[in-house]
Amino acid sequence: MLATTLAASGCKGDDDDDSADNEISAGDGDGDLDAGTDTETGTDTGDNDLELATLTHRFGTLELSPYQETEPCVQWTLDNEAPLYVQAVTLSNLGYFHHSNWFVVPNELYAGEDGYFKCSDRGFNELGAATAGSVLYAQSTQSFVEEQRTGAGAVIKIPPHHKVIADIHMLNVGPDTVTTDLFMTLEVIHPKDVEVVLAAIRASYIDLDIPAGEISKFTGVCDDFGKRYADATGKPIDMKLHYVLPHYHYLGNHFNLSFMGGPLHDQDVFTVDGFDASAIGGVFDPPLDLTDVEGIRYTCGYDNWRDVNVGWGIGDQEMCVMLALAETKVIMDMSVTGGTASVGVDENGVIEYEGPCGVLAVPKNPALGLPTDAERDGPLLVPDSGDEGIPPVPECTDHDPAVAPVLAPTLENVFAAVFQPSCMFNACHGASGQVAGLNLQAPDLLAELLEHEVLGNPGAALVEPGDPENSWLYQVMASCEPMADGGEVLAHMPRNAPTLLNDQTVALVREWIAAGALP
Repeated sequence: MLATTLAASGCKGDDDDDSADNEISAGDGDGDLDAGTDTETGTDTGDNDLELATLTHRFGTLELSPYQETEPCVQWTLDNEAPLYVQAVTLSNLGYFHHSNWFVVPNELYAGEDGYFKCSDRGFNELGAATAGSVLYAQSTQSFVEEQRTGAGAVIKIPPHHKVIADIHMLNVGPDTVTTDLFMTLEVIHPKDVEVVLAAIRASYIDLDIPAGEISKFTGVCDDFGKRYADATGKPIDMKLHYVLPHYHYLGNHFNLSFMGGPLHDQDVFTVDGFDASAIGGVFDPPLDLTDVEGIRYTCGYDNWRDVNVGWGIGDQEMCVMLALAETKVIMDMSVTGGTASVGVDENGVIEYEGPCGVLAVPKNPALGLPTDAERDGPLLVPDSGDEGIPPVPECTDHDPAVAPVLAPTLENVFAAVFQPSCMFNACHGASGQVAGLNLQAPDLLAELLEHEVLGNPGAALVEPGDPENSWLYQVMASCEPMADGGEVLAHMPRNAPTLLNDQTVALVREWIAAGALP
């Protein structure tokens, strides 16, 4: 019986308590959802006795124009002569990375120089990468720092002469040009400690038509999941589920996974409620045994506060995708591309839709086998393709008050260049989030800022016109470790970012307050 709940560390209130808007839980099953295995801090929750090594790579800076949305690819050649067995992947960035999917493929595939490139120039596609190599990692929506750590002995294998490649979705919703950076760290364990090599399962709901002004749920129903596995392998389903990560955008507020048939029949094995740009993946420890499972159901929920219907896509549209890592003989890809029908309204007024999913089962890459005896008996071989002196997570530096803003210090520019892209888009302080009671989409924004009661630092003014140093808004944006009046060190904002916003952005807030915080 599972009774584990993970409170994610994304958009907590500014009173810095232990509650969160984003809740991840596991329902009844035969494994525990390990809340210490997918975090935003890069904390090592593995076995301290393991022989391991780390490789960290900096992909380099990338500039985005105002309101630019782009989907480039990026590559890192590992120069590995021997297989690498990856137990943990940490991805960190300086913002504007909306989502990214990562793979390892043979060096000769999608040939070209390392760094960012246009995906279509090399013919990159995700299914081709997954079948030719392996899925490595997927980023939670808008997360700044995220560690994907598998359970003890379970790894993602990188065969010899393979490279890391990804397609990334980048989005700047502000009126100013921004520069960002991207880092990845691989934690590699010795082959002797490897017990299981994992492969990917993906599920998506493409036939979305999310009704305007309504709360709704869309469930993909894959009745023949078990049969497709048996058809591809010639044997009944023999699969263990290790890791699950859902993906939706800013309207998303719910995800649920359940199975049909077998001991897990009709049990909610993984649930997420809310969206706050924090890490929302989870590892099952022990893994879930899917013996005798016949079908799978996956649900994405949305709170569409807009006045138009929303469909599948990037920009202001939505998605519903699940990545899972499993002990399996086949890679499985499921999607709902049509046939969606309304099936009713629940007791809370949520409109429910369902659609049938097609299931594609592809044999697992034969290169993704367990280590050989020679590997287990030999040394841990790690290439020198990492970047020396690069930390897995960028270090935070306090704001430089000598820096001037690029934009004029008006409330309109503060809203467009600061609040909208960095405080609202990740749903922390928007109309649907209002963490700590702060709604930066309020009709009277100035009144909201001047009258807001600061929970984390009672008695402090969120905005004190003419006095940035005594404005809590500026303090939490300008200091890596803002200190409340009582001496307690609280989190800086944006809360789930490893660093502060750039100096020009913070300077815009500073100068607007200094000029009197005018409307």
